[in-house]
Amino acid sequence: MNANRTAAPRGLFLLTALLLAPVGGSGVQAQPAPAPAPPPSSAAPRAVPAPLTAAETAALRALYEKLRPATLRIEDCPPNDCTEPDGVGTAFHIGDGYALTAYHVVSEGRNLSAVTLSKGRHSLEVVGFDEASDTALLKVNLPAQTPAIPLATARPAVGEVALAIGNGGGAFLTSKTGRVTGVDVPSDQADFPSGALELNTRLQPGDSGGPIINARGEAVGVISYISVARRGGITSYAVPVTRTDPRLAELRRGVKREFPVIGVALRSPLNAAANLPAERFAEFSAYFDLGSTPGAFFTDVSPGSPAARAGLRPLNYDGDGKRIAGDIVLAVNGQRVNNFSDFQFAVRRYQPGETVTLRVLRDGQTIDIPLTLVPRTAVRN
Repeated sequence: MNANRTAAPRGLFLLTALLLAPVGGSGVQAQPAPAPAPPPSSAAPRAVPAPLTAAETAALRALYEKLRPATLRIEDCPPNDCTEPDGVGTAFHIGDGYALTAYHVVSEGRNLSAVTLSKGRHSLEVVGFDEASDTALLKVNLPAQTPAIPLATARPAVGEVALAIGNGGGAFLTSKTGRVTGVDVPSDQADFPSGALELNTRLQPGDSGGPIINARGEAVGVISYISVARRGGITSYAVPVTRTDPRLAELRRGVKREFPVIGVALRSPLNAAANLPAERFAEFSAYFDLGSTPGAFFTDVSPGSPAARAGLRPLNYDGDGKRIAGDIVLAVNGQRVNNFSDFQFAVRRYQPGETVTLRVLRDGQTIDIPLTLVPRTAVRN
């Protein structure tokens, strides 16, 4: 008798290659730097930005020299041994010891500290965060004379110059320049913030959390993620920020807002199908025995999670590639979902503690399953 397995059946590699091919002609795939995400498929084609002029380059260089002392290197390492940090990111001082960074820079840190340009190491605490916008506010024990970067009064326009300061590629508080190429850009994946600034600045791992600075020396964004084209082109994304941003007031009050989850996951290599279009579901199902109705399938259910308590069933195949279990989620509170990414977006419209009803296709029958959402950190992966 063949043992049951949760891995995908035969045909896996063929379909993985099929799903990684561009849909709609973008030809772009994710790369893990600073945090991976594919480019938004709904974004309209953009004109090639004009190169920086000599005057613009010189002005940004002067701003870099002026504002570099206000930026910080964030390290995750024991205080007495930081020769090889477990993680490196960037933050920037906005005044009174408060610093902004990307939430994913500090979300998993155990021994976080901030290093200034003078190489002084300073303790910090996470005051507040908003996981959906990938922003966090830190309180850093900085010297009183530490300069700050003012926040902009308005969001930038397409074509404006952009200065980034960060710790990408193993460097220490270095600069990168470019232009804003898009504003209010949506995301195709629920794990990455929508409404982002798009830039042609070539950022790297370690730059996350650093500032995007305009020609007036004001911070207009917090570096969040990039996408890398197959031919090597890099597009960078930052979360816009202004001095009147209501999120900043919430973070100062100590709001800590996590993603709501139910405790299911779509693991590699089937996560290549997270954005599977409904019209390609039948083609995919021919290899993976998922039936004829498009929906969200998943490979894992976390023990003790709302999904586990509700009895949701992950994909499971026998040794011959026949599916012997696996729920297909069709809707969340009546909102139709066609794939796992749709499912994530639908769930994240709600808050931890709220109850949602999933419409699930199981063994040819449609059933409704209510469950209560919990914060992401309440679920063990």
